[in-house]
Amino acid sequence: MALALLGSTALTAVTAQAADKEISWIYCGDTIDPIHTKYIKEWESKNAGWKIAPEVVGWAQCQDKATTLAAAGTPVAMAYVGSRTLKEFAQNDLIVPVPMTDDEKKGYYPHIVDTVTFDGNQWGVPIAFSTKALYWNKDLFKQAGLDPETPPKTWAEEIQMAKTIKEKTGTPGFGLSAKTFDNTMHQFMHWVYTNNGAVTDAEGKITLDSPQILAALKAYKDISAYAEEGPTAYEQNEVRAIFLDGKVAMIQAGSGAAYRLKDTKINWGVATLPLGPDAKGPGTLLITDSLAIFKGSGVEDKAIEFAKYITSPDIQGEYELQGGAGLTPLRPSKKVDEFVAKDPFWKPFIEGISYGGPEPLFTDYKGFQNSMIEMIQSVVTGKAEPEAALKKAAGEIEAFK
Repeated sequence: MALALLGSTALTAVTAQAADKEISWIYCGDTIDPIHTKYIKEWESKNAGWKIAPEVVGWAQCQDKATTLAAAGTPVAMAYVGSRTLKEFAQNDLIVPVPMTDDEKKGYYPHIVDTVTFDGNQWGVPIAFSTKALYWNKDLFKQAGLDPETPPKTWAEEIQMAKTIKEKTGTPGFGLSAKTFDNTMHQFMHWVYTNNGAVTDAEGKITLDSPQILAALKAYKDISAYAEEGPTAYEQNEVRAIFLDGKVAMIQAGSGAAYRLKDTKINWGVATLPLGPDAKGPGTLLITDSLAIFKGSGVEDKAIEFAKYITSPDIQGEYELQGGAGLTPLRPSKKVDEFVAKDPFWKPFIEGISYGGPEPLFTDYKGFQNSMIEMIQSVVTGKAEPEAALKKAAGEIEAFK
């Protein structure tokens, strides 16, 4: 019996040691990307005794699962999360900072690091990035008597062209997202950042109720008159599907739409998003997803090392430039230059970064998001005027800072 107990104790020790050398990873999606699988094996081969243990969790559940485990005191080592949640995680002491050197920061496109920075610290490693551009249907432009090679450059032109197309062809001029869904707020933020607007300032003060954002909300209301019927029933992917069927003339969408359009007969173009009257240059909402390192796993330092490895420039470039996923490159590189030279449609997605802005960081992000969606829907449906809706939302989101 003593020998049996000794053997059991030894086995327990070996098992604990093995567990200490495992980095658990909540991986959002349906399957692990083959590129990540390849480089996980490469990292493991260079780090004897360490194992990466990814758990694939569907997009709708993955972030909630990571949060639940961390709050219960049984965190995974690392999880794929929307960068917008990092402030909430940090303030609840659930994640650890992921310091970046000046050289690491300089390697990214402008403002990328801002999406993971709070209180002077970086709280995640960006792994996915998206921007938006304007797609237009050249045949519908031509049918409406517009120059099919000239997309709108300003909001005023965009609204007027949408009106002309709707009146001359009967086809909606613009695809508007106003469903109770997170990307409704995202779609509106593209208008905010194409008019030099901001929801909060550098000190965290709410600046939603500003002339720049009021102009954006008014423009959103104006163009809704020439959008698809019942925009509150559509989120951005559903709007994209209408465009792919040739049933709407203009949409805001990511690079993934270009790959889908290659399989259609639509004669299309893509350009930077039209600008508002206060714009300083091409803008877009800069959305990143990040690898967050959770506190209490016991392998925080090694998890940070792996997170930086799997998102390092060469590996990240291979992952994000596969096409079809709707990703924008996180960093400039020769490989990105080659992609732009080969497929010029990439250019506007990168040009919009210069004057783009991050998702605002709130402690209660969902509360903020819901107030923004309610504001947009009330204006699009005519239940509220832009001025009143904006003041109401600005007051509400004070509680979510």
